Amino acid sequence: MKRRTALGVLAAGLAGAWALRWQAGRAPGGALAAEDAPAVTPLRLSEAEWRRRLTDQEYRILREAGTEPAGSSPLLKETRAGTYLCAGCGLALFRSEWKYDSGTGWPSFFEVLHEHIGTQRDWSLVIPRTEYHCARCGGHQGHVFDDGPEPTGKRYCNNGAALDFEPA
Repeated sequence: MKRRTALGVLAAGLAGAWALRWQAGRAPGGALAAEDAPAVTPLRLSEAEWRRRLTDQEYRILREAGTEPAGSSPLLKETRAGTYLCAGCGLALFRSEWKYDSGTGWPSFFEVLHEHIGTQRDWSLVIPRTEYHCARCGGHQGHVFDDGPEPTGKRYCNNGAALDFEPA
């Protein structure tokens, strides 16, 4: 076999393996696979049901992985005790004592209810990031970074429109 042909076969094989691995990590409809989303009963709705349930902005963020403009969320200034819930399905994600001002313009948390999220790699900006979703509905929440405060060193940078706040 010629070297050029062998390299082409190798490249095609690697691309195919990557595509299968990427696809295996996602369930139909863009929801997270079981290995990524801990034991939470999934909520599966049709696109029409999601459109009826969510505002246009919530739909764009939760279902299409959009991002709201920095500084636009009223939750950025929320300081009361309570719980932050997924705006798509009401699953609790964060406690108010985990929230902090990261200076980024998005609500940020240094801890999360781990059993209520799933993660996956996001290559949309070429540089890999870790994207996290609600484990129940698969709704996009934001990205997690390793530049947060102690004790975790994490920054869960969340779209405010992807959250609802329930005061204590």
